[in-house]
Order: sequence, then structure tokens, then C-alpha cells
Amino acid sequence: MTLAHALTARDNDHTGLTAAFTARTGLGWHQPTPASATAGTAVSVVIPTRDNAYSLRGVLDALARQDTSGTVQVIVIDDASSDSTATIARLHPAVDTACRLPDPVGAAAARTLGAYLADTDTVVFLDADMVLTPHALANIGARAHPALLLAGFRHRVPYRTGPHLRAETPTGEPDLTADERVHWSHLRPLDDTRDFIDLGHAARYFNLDLPAMVDPALIAAPRAAIAYIGGFDLGWTASGTGLEGAHLGATLIAAGCKVAPLRQLRAWCIDPPDAGRQRQLTASDTPARVAYYRHLLDQPAPATNREADFTSRAKHLLDRAQVLR
Repeated sequence: MTLAHALTARDNDHTGLTAAFTARTGLGWHQPTPASATAGTAVSVVIPTRDNAYSLRGVLDALARQDTSGTVQVIVIDDASSDSTATIARLHPAVDTACRLPDPVGAAAARTLGAYLADTDTVVFLDADMVLTPHALANIGARAHPALLLAGFRHRVPYRTGPHLRAETPTGEPDLTADERVHWSHLRPLDDTRDFIDLGHAARYFNLDLPAMVDPALIAAPRAAIAYIGGFDLGWTASGTGLEGAHLGATLIAAGCKVAPLRQLRAWCIDPPDAGRQRQLTASDTPARVAYYRHLLDQPAPATNREADFTSRAKHLLDRAQVLR
């Protein structure tokens, strides 16, 4: 059975799991979570980064300010940066583990290595330009579940230089509707699909489907499920990036996970100083990325445990990496 065909057999009715959370805690699914509700929880935050010195320090500062009683492990994988990214990762007090790869391998491979190094049951993938609100990790820690992939949202803001030549982060709460999965032209995908429930069985909302709602800039997933499917497909290093999250989502969905959005899980996404050039590079690579994603959808769905492949791939990367801390 191909991955595309396997998706037709999976619903996305997460209401039983979300209702069980509310019954157990008295908190609404989309309600910001107080630190007191996170005692005994643990998450590992994996940050893949290449040349993100302009934003990484602010991202790590926000992690240091998280309002949670749970345990937080922060893992930074530097994908052969040419700026001061590695130094920031090595010295920042919020970082528990940092590795530097000698040659660029791509964000997909970097995330796989980070997930392998995670010590907790829940892995949060966070891009190195995503500045979290203070209650973000509490929201994740309290709701993590072996069958749930939790999706957060981002609000892009232009790069501006603040004090000490750091990227300036806006104050206040990011606007949920700034994310295209929430407000897209005159459409409202999140509302219209009932928090993605109606995207089960490979249904589409115009040109969006359930895997498209999985943005690795801010998601949380069970580490066991990530290992079971073998982690991110490493072919993205050769065929470009940008749809590796959709493929990870498709594979996790086919393996039995449901995608549940958290409307209160938001971050400011700091555009790079050369945002225009980066958008042009991404656009030029789009045909190759789409073609590779379609190729992967035609491959067999995960029917057996691929944890051995996950471990082997990650160890190969780790053997080449420089451990910074």
C-alpha cells in the first residue's frame, strides 16, 4: 500500500483525545496552560539551524523564559553554519546539547539527529527563527499524547535590529490569523475544517490537505512514533527543503497519529535580513520539492518498525558531528 493510499484509511477525529484532556484537567484544549498544570511533564526542543545567528539568541532567550513546571531539554543542531550560530549554541545557558555538522545536510537530517538525541517522550521541532510565547511549552507538555501530533502557528515579522544588534522581537501575542492555515485569502481553513478534523481520509480543502497542515517550524510529536517511521526522509538534502514536514506528517498520520492544532501555541517568526533573496531561492526550488514529495507519496507506507534505520542514520550523523556541549 502506498503512503498516499494509506492516508485514505485514516480519519483525523481527535475529539476523543482532546475531550479526555479537558475532563482530566478542567482546561480547554485551546486555553493557555498555567505552569502548575505541567508538573511531571517533559519535552525535548530540537532546533535545526544554519546561519541563524540573527535570530537564534532571541529564540533561546524565549525558551529560557518559558513558564512551565515541566522538564525542558533544548537541543541545537548546527548544520555547518558560516556565521556565529555555533558559538551562540555553545554558550547560551538554555541549551543542554549542541552539535555542529561539518557539511550541510539539510534541516530534515538535522531534525532526525536532534530527535535521536532527545531524552523525553515528546519532541518539539522548532525552527531557529521562531520566538515562542511564554506559555508555549506548558501548552505542549500538558497535552502531549502518544497518538497526537500537535500543531502550532506562526506570525511572520520583518527583521529589525534591536539593542546589541539583535533581531527585535515584537511584544504581545502573535496574531493567530497571520498563519495561512488559519486565514488564507478569503478562506478560513482552521475553522472550516473543524480544527482539521474534516481533513481525514485524505480529504482536501481547496489545495490543502492534512499533511500540509504539519509545519515543522513548530510541531510536537511522540518520539516513539518518529523513531517508528524512521525519522525524516533524508532525501530532502538532495531535493530541497520545505515539504519535509508535510511528508513527516503524512507518514505519522499513516502510522496512526492524529493532527490536533493548538490555537494558543504561537510564535513570532523573524524573517532573515535578506528575506527577499531567500524567498526567490525557495521559489526556484519548488518544482523539485513538489516532484520529490509526490515520489514519496507513491512509496510504501510504514508497515514495519523502522527504528533501526532511524538509529543508524542518526548515529552516522553524530559520528561526523562536533559536540559543542
